[in-house]
Amino acid sequence: MLKKLLAAARHNDSWLCVGLDPQPTLLPRPLARASQAEAIWEFNRQIIEATSELVCAYKPNIAFYEALGPRGLEILQRTREHIPAHLPVICDAKRGDVAHTNKAYAQALFSLYNFDAVTVNPYLGFEALEPWLSYPDKGLFLLCRTSNPGAGQFQDLNCVGRPLYTQIATAAARWDQSWSGRLGLVVGATYPTELATVRQIVGEAMPLLLPGVGAQGGDLVQAVQAGMNEAGELALISVSRSVIYASAGADFASAARAAAQQLRNQINRARRRD
Repeated sequence: MLKKLLAAARHNDSWLCVGLDPQPTLLPRPLARASQAEAIWEFNRQIIEATSELVCAYKPNIAFYEALGPRGLEILQRTREHIPAHLPVICDAKRGDVAHTNKAYAQALFSLYNFDAVTVNPYLGFEALEPWLSYPDKGLFLLCRTSNPGAGQFQDLNCVGRPLYTQIATAAARWDQSWSGRLGLVVGATYPTELATVRQIVGEAMPLLLPGVGAQGGDLVQAVQAGMNEAGELALISVSRSVIYASAGADFASAARAAAQQLRNQINRARRRD
């Protein structure tokens, strides 16, 4: 997963990850004439084709497809297949269960849908994560310090003298010694101080997925500079609404491209700032 991510980011000179999170009530007006399922597929298709030269990865959130029932999952698979093969696709599923259940989750998301990586909850410990890691070319992004306002209720709890999220980061860094290039962490761009702490704990080689810029109010420059490694890499700025819903009109795809290009340029300026 890490090699594919680095190759895509360097090829497109981009650490922008676009979330493909279609909400029927927010779809552009020109798509209203189609059935809901076809409108979502057409929306995803045009967004992908408009932005694929500007991103390092895509991240569909499975909830928006599951909400549509079986037809929604067909659209998810169709969307996955339409993304250029050299670009990583991260399924934002936040799965987390006992090992035998995770084995079934992994089979679905890695074998059936062919995602390159999945967001997972590490709460059940390493033993429960092992089924995911039986797929040698796939990756996991473990929830660490999330971007939502209530994240600190549990993630900041004192745990043996340190906040719980730092214990997760420490464990991930230890696990990555055996599973190098397979693990990353989800850390909210809305918490740059905590983000800098996580980067210090995990070192230079682990990718960090950073939601929270845009609609959630995270500062892009602070997030990039706190999350990147010394090479200016491995900080994926994950943005959905501010790109894919940049326009509600017939120009929605070109507007998404313009928004993605602007964000990529802002990320690159932050990466290269002394």
